[in-house]
Amino acid sequence: MAQFVDWDLAAATAGALSKSGPKASLDEATEVVNDLRRLTDEAAGHVVAYTGLQAQVAHPPVRVVDRRDWAVANIAGLRDVITPLVSRAAGDRQPGALTDAIGSRVTGVQAGTVLGYLSGRVLGQYEVFSGDPGQLLLVAPNIVEVERKLHADPRDFRLWVCLHEVTHRTQFTAVPWMRGHFLGQVQAFVDASQAGGDNFVDRVRRGVGTLAESIRDPQSRASVLDIVQTPAQRAVLDRLTALMTLLEGHAEFVMDGVGPEVIPTVEQIRAGFNRRREAGNPLEKAIRRLLGVDVKMRQYAEGRKFVHGVVDRVGMAGFNKVFDSPLTLPRLEELGDPDAWVARVHGPVSGSPPTVA
Repeated sequence: MAQFVDWDLAAATAGALSKSGPKASLDEATEVVNDLRRLTDEAAGHVVAYTGLQAQVAHPPVRVVDRRDWAVANIAGLRDVITPLVSRAAGDRQPGALTDAIGSRVTGVQAGTVLGYLSGRVLGQYEVFSGDPGQLLLVAPNIVEVERKLHADPRDFRLWVCLHEVTHRTQFTAVPWMRGHFLGQVQAFVDASQAGGDNFVDRVRRGVGTLAESIRDPQSRASVLDIVQTPAQRAVLDRLTALMTLLEGHAEFVMDGVGPEVIPTVEQIRAGFNRRREAGNPLEKAIRRLLGVDVKMRQYAEGRKFVHGVVDRVGMAGFNKVFDSPLTLPRLEELGDPDAWVARVHGPVSGSPPTVA
């Protein structure tokens, strides 16, 4: 079977569509890179002290990248992980070399269009597809652009971003089974698709096409959830949603917990950033909806509320039992009911809740 996506074409398309970053001299750009590397190390110390989570596996140093390099890194990771999964889902389907080659090039352009758009908006990411245990990426031009728009103190804003992203790195390095579990759920989602009525590869291609079309036409009402058709897929998607909500909420909880102690202007930064999240022109709002960014924003709030509720009841050490095994991860319905998770994992809790150090 030919490749599902022409990844080289995807990378070329993303590079061509990625906008240039804010103006900065060579000395300014070098200073930003060095600053982000230093603040990543500083954030790591704060995260360990606040959460009690310590990396159990070695990880590569942070990569400070530009927009094009961010897109290339994600394309490389997707190629390594997604291509084998989709090829397996395709089974014995053999549409013909020409048809498959054309399809892979079309999907390559569409995927590159989506990644090119995202490359101008992502501040940081813990990318887990490219290798074990993953790599921390900070997109320097986007961080500088946002801090300028918010009129934020550069040191404070950069540390604030680093706290969030380093927490994600800690989640995957302090919990060595996390990456394998996440990739296993992605595999389960693809496997579950084989019970669907039409070919999964075609549906994924339609989903990628929907995302690309939404960038060109914000009035499009199609949804990428069109590729989720089977009950088995929805069950896996529920587990993935619960996991991502936990991880995002935990990162927000840590950011907000550490921030007031080490970032003097954290309240102004949070207020300005929240206004930025809620704003946006009609195109950006349509893209957020179709890419699931609006769902992600709800995950921040819901996940943070869950973590706060559990820590209030059983303390940070008690909350960290969430990382004991996949069985102690919260179920989707427990995210809105911390008491249910505490009862299932800890049993009845008597007495006053412990204080948070």
